[in-house]
Amino acid sequence: MHLIFGPVLGVMTFSDEEEAIRMVNDTEYGLHASIWSNDVNEVHRLSKAIQAGTVSVNCCSEQDMGTPFGGVKQSGSMGRDKSLWANRQYTEMKTIWMKIR
Repeated sequence: MHLIFGPVLGVMTFSDEEEAIRMVNDTEYGLHASIWSNDVNEVHRLSKAIQAGTVSVNCCSEQDMGTPFGGVKQSGSMGRDKSLWANRQYTEMKTIWMKIR
């Protein structure tokens, strides 16, 4: 078995947008994806359709401590790092109702 850890760039050809989305989502991983386009409508459609925790558009992963970071599928087992969302992976919410006399 070979494991890959690190940035990987896959270059493939596709016939149309639907085929591209199927190809992108046909993986067990989903940490990060990049879209390079000047078409805002295309960017919105693709960003929604791509199964990844982060989608960068016309840039390389601009990270900020206030922005949640994490993936989906096999890249998402640890929840989200950074930001207030990171607290959710270390806490469990509970509601308690009491009548005090």
